[in-house]
Amino acid sequence: MTRVLFLCGKNRLRSPTAEQVFASWPGVETDSAGVNHDADCPVGMDQVRWADLIVVMEKSHLAKLRKGFRAGLGRARLVCVDIPDDYDYMQPELVALLEQRVGPYLDR
Repeated sequence: MTRVLFLCGKNRLRSPTAEQVFASWPGVETDSAGVNHDADCPVGMDQVRWADLIVVMEKSHLAKLRKGFRAGLGRARLVCVDIPDDYDYMQPELVALLEQRVGPYLDR
Protein backbone atom coordinates (compact mmCIF):
# COMPACT_ATOMS: atom_id res chain seq x y z
CA MET A 1 0.00 0.00 0.00
CA THR A 2 1.37 3.40 -1.02
CA ARG A 3 0.24 6.25 1.23
CA VAL A 4 -0.02 9.50 -0.74
CA LEU A 5 -0.52 12.94 0.76
CA PHE A 6 -1.67 15.63 -1.67
CA LEU A 7 -0.97 19.25 -0.77
CA CYS A 8 -2.05 22.58 -2.19
CA GLY A 9 -2.48 25.98 -0.58
CA LYS A 10 -5.93 25.92 0.98
CA ASN A 11 -7.07 22.29 0.51
CA ARG A 12 -10.18 23.39 -1.35
CA LEU A 13 -9.79 22.41 -5.01
CA ARG A 14 -6.63 20.70 -6.27
CA SER A 15 -5.55 18.49 -3.37
CA PRO A 16 -9.10 17.31 -2.49
CA THR A 17 -9.60 16.48 -6.18
CA ALA A 18 -6.37 14.48 -6.22
CA GLU A 19 -7.35 12.69 -3.01
CA GLN A 20 -10.67 11.71 -4.57
CA VAL A 21 -9.24 10.69 -7.95
CA PHE A 22 -6.56 8.38 -6.55
CA ALA A 23 -8.53 6.98 -3.60
CA SER A 24 -9.98 4.28 -5.85
CA TRP A 25 -6.63 3.21 -7.31
CA PRO A 26 -5.59 -0.25 -6.11
CA GLY A 27 -2.77 -0.23 -3.59
CA VAL A 28 -3.10 3.51 -2.92
CA GLU A 29 -4.28 5.20 0.27
CA THR A 30 -4.84 8.96 0.05
CA ASP A 31 -5.10 12.06 2.20
CA SER A 32 -4.97 15.78 1.47
CA ALA A 33 -4.29 19.05 3.25
CA GLY A 34 -3.20 22.63 2.68
CA VAL A 35 0.10 24.31 3.47
CA ASN A 36 -1.37 27.76 4.18
CA HIS A 37 -2.43 28.77 7.67
CA ASP A 38 -5.97 29.49 6.41
CA ALA A 39 -6.36 26.08 4.74
CA ASP A 40 -9.62 24.22 5.26
CA CYS A 41 -7.52 21.33 6.59
CA PRO A 42 -3.98 22.52 7.43
CA VAL A 43 -1.27 19.89 7.02
CA GLY A 44 0.03 18.35 10.24
CA MET A 45 3.15 16.48 11.25
CA ASP A 46 1.20 13.21 11.63
CA GLN A 47 0.13 13.41 7.97
CA VAL A 48 3.67 14.16 6.81
CA ARG A 49 5.10 11.22 8.76
CA TRP A 50 2.29 8.94 7.53
CA ALA A 51 3.01 9.52 3.84
CA ASP A 52 5.23 7.47 1.55
CA LEU A 53 4.75 10.02 -1.24
CA ILE A 54 3.90 13.71 -0.84
CA VAL A 55 2.60 15.42 -3.96
CA VAL A 56 2.54 19.23 -3.97
CA MET A 57 0.83 21.28 -6.64
CA GLU A 58 3.36 24.16 -6.81
CA LYS A 59 7.00 24.83 -5.91
CA SER A 60 5.91 27.35 -3.27
CA HIS A 61 4.01 24.55 -1.50
CA LEU A 62 7.17 22.45 -1.50
CA ALA A 63 9.13 25.31 0.08
CA LYS A 64 6.50 25.76 2.83
CA LEU A 65 6.46 22.02 3.47
CA ARG A 66 10.23 21.83 3.80
CA LYS A 67 10.34 24.89 6.05
CA GLY A 68 7.60 23.79 8.41
CA PHE A 69 8.03 20.01 8.48
CA ARG A 70 11.69 19.25 7.84
CA ALA A 71 11.87 16.86 10.80
CA GLY A 72 9.00 14.72 9.45
CA LEU A 73 10.18 14.44 5.85
CA GLY A 74 12.75 11.72 6.44
CA ARG A 75 11.34 8.88 4.36
CA ALA A 76 8.68 10.42 2.12
CA ARG A 77 9.33 11.01 -1.55
CA LEU A 78 8.46 14.60 -2.54
CA VAL A 79 7.03 15.41 -5.96
CA CYS A 80 5.92 18.75 -7.39
CA VAL A 81 3.47 18.39 -10.27
CA ASP A 82 3.32 22.10 -11.22
CA ILE A 83 -0.45 22.47 -11.47
CA PRO A 84 -1.60 26.09 -11.05
CA ASP A 85 -4.67 27.14 -9.09
CA ASP A 86 -6.77 27.52 -12.26
CA TYR A 87 -9.27 24.68 -11.81
CA ASP A 88 -12.46 23.87 -9.95
CA TYR A 89 -12.97 20.81 -7.77
CA MET A 90 -13.14 17.67 -9.94
CA GLN A 91 -12.91 19.70 -13.16
CA PRO A 92 -12.21 17.18 -15.95
CA GLU A 93 -9.09 19.05 -17.11
CA LEU A 94 -7.68 18.95 -13.57
CA VAL A 95 -8.46 15.25 -13.24
CA ALA A 96 -6.69 14.54 -16.54
CA LEU A 97 -3.62 16.57 -15.50
CA LEU A 98 -3.43 14.79 -12.16
CA GLU A 99 -3.69 11.36 -13.76
CA GLN A 100 -0.99 12.30 -16.27
CA ARG A 101 1.44 13.82 -13.76
CA VAL A 102 0.85 11.72 -10.62
CA GLY A 103 -0.03 8.37 -12.19
CA PRO A 104 3.56 7.47 -13.14
CA TYR A 105 4.60 7.69 -9.46
CA LEU A 106 1.99 5.13 -8.38
CA ASP A 107 2.01 1.39 -8.86
CA ARG A 108 -1.16 0.37 -10.60
